[in-house]
Amino acid sequence: MKARIDSVYILGLGALGSIYAEKLYNMSPDSVRIIADPKRAKTLAESGFTINGKAYDFTYVSTPKEPAGLILVAVKSTQLLQAARDIRPFIGPDTIVLSLLNGISSEEIIGGEIGMEHLLYSYGLGMDAVREGNAIRYANAGRVVFGEKRNETLTPRVQAVKDLFERAEIPHQIPVDMQRALWLKFMMNTGINQVSAVLKAPYGPFQRDGEARRLMLSAAEEVLHLSRAMDIGLEPSDVDTFLKILDTLHPEGKTSMLQDIEAGRKSEVDLFAGTVIQLGKKYNVATPVNEMLYRLILALEEIK
Repeated sequence: MKARIDSVYILGLGALGSIYAEKLYNMSPDSVRIIADPKRAKTLAESGFTINGKAYDFTYVSTPKEPAGLILVAVKSTQLLQAARDIRPFIGPDTIVLSLLNGISSEEIIGGEIGMEHLLYSYGLGMDAVREGNAIRYANAGRVVFGEKRNETLTPRVQAVKDLFERAEIPHQIPVDMQRALWLKFMMNTGINQVSAVLKAPYGPFQRDGEARRLMLSAAEEVLHLSRAMDIGLEPSDVDTFLKILDTLHPEGKTSMLQDIEAGRKSEVDLFAGTVIQLGKKYNVATPVNEMLYRLILALEEIK
């Protein structure tokens, strides 16, 4: 059994990272630290940070006092390579890293910088957090899906993270087939994130029958077809799972891509439609909906 994890570092205090920072802090304020450069740490400490109306006095660090037991990476994909370099000083022989990013390639990018032996595969699912300045609000914390590529039997490091999440009351899931689970999340994001950004709509319109929901499903189904061509094998029942998860989210909640477009930030469209288009060409799978969404989102980024 891997040693108990008592020191967690989080890189990225956005809507996603804040949820888990809150839960770890509520378990023990000393258990969690936020990685931030000195300038950003000073700004955050002075301006304050609230989650669902409660102020949190997180500890911000730019250099480690000791290697981390666990690092949660919760930045945007455009910041990923720099993030992988930023966590290097915090890595010890037994450090575990979970990347909570969207997409299907972040583990390999981080692993290229620090070594794949530190990575477990992971993502966040079903949360509806919205960030406005230094205030985070959410109704559904979702869950962290994580594990080795295969999890018929839990390895010591998977068991150690599971134990930590249970103590911190962080909802989690460990699927047997982690690659398939990653593709389920990829299918969800490709549908809801992109269409919500184009329509500038919260979750509500996608939770009921209509053209918005049908457009979302058309984008997601192209990922379903790709997965079959690549022998990953998502099934129509996975689309039903997607819709059940969507129905748990607050109708006024917003996807991360919609929040990016509203804030004038560069989106993760290359991570979703860009990847779908590239793989579609490689595996001879038509992707007209994602090609349309790709051009529309790039146009929205230009308008600002």
